[in-house]
Amino acid sequence: MSLPTTQANPPPRLIGLTGGIACGKSAVERFLNDCGATVIDADQLARAVVAPGSDGLREVVDAFGPHLLLDTGALDRTALGALVFAAAEARAQLNDILHPRIAAASQQAIAAAFAAGAPLIVYSAALLVEGGTHRGFDGLLVVTCSPALQRARLASRDGLSQEEIDQRLAAQMPLADKAAAATWLLHNDGSLDDLRDATCSLAQSWGLTCPSPQRPSP
Repeated sequence: MSLPTTQANPPPRLIGLTGGIACGKSAVERFLNDCGATVIDADQLARAVVAPGSDGLREVVDAFGPHLLLDTGALDRTALGALVFAAAEARAQLNDILHPRIAAASQQAIAAAFAAGAPLIVYSAALLVEGGTHRGFDGLLVVTCSPALQRARLASRDGLSQEEIDQRLAAQMPLADKAAAATWLLHNDGSLDDLRDATCSLAQSWGLTCPSPQRPSP
């Protein structure tokens, strides 16, 4: 696990957070939140824009079919993921529906965080480098891990087959390309405690105060 020392000066107010699938981005979000950062998660916003009864959900169903609805009226995200990761055209069509809505919700959330005086705002999204969005932030934090560990985590965490793993990885920008755009880099090949310590060290360099970790007694 390594941390390049390149930092914005003065400390950043708005940073981007991204990484490869199953590399630990969500854990870093939690740790930064514990340190007092305001975390805006684009994936959570994506869920909100396709909530039951929303225009976003209606457009998704119109585009891909009512079989993507659960009995509760909610979107079957697993079925949708299987569909769009298997077909680039479907993935592009879904992005055309969702991305404008997510972008609008993101701008509202960021503006609200600034207005509330948040010491650090972290905007977390899988697709920041791909469209150049990261250039609008004070810096970019990228979470990576080794390709072998990434595959192992996808298999154990999500129960994916090797074909499904290949589809998901092929749909993403290579980790090396994301890492090349980073201001700060976290290599998550160790334990969760290692990742927490590295994240907190970085947060402290930005002026945040992190809680003492609760370690089990020896």
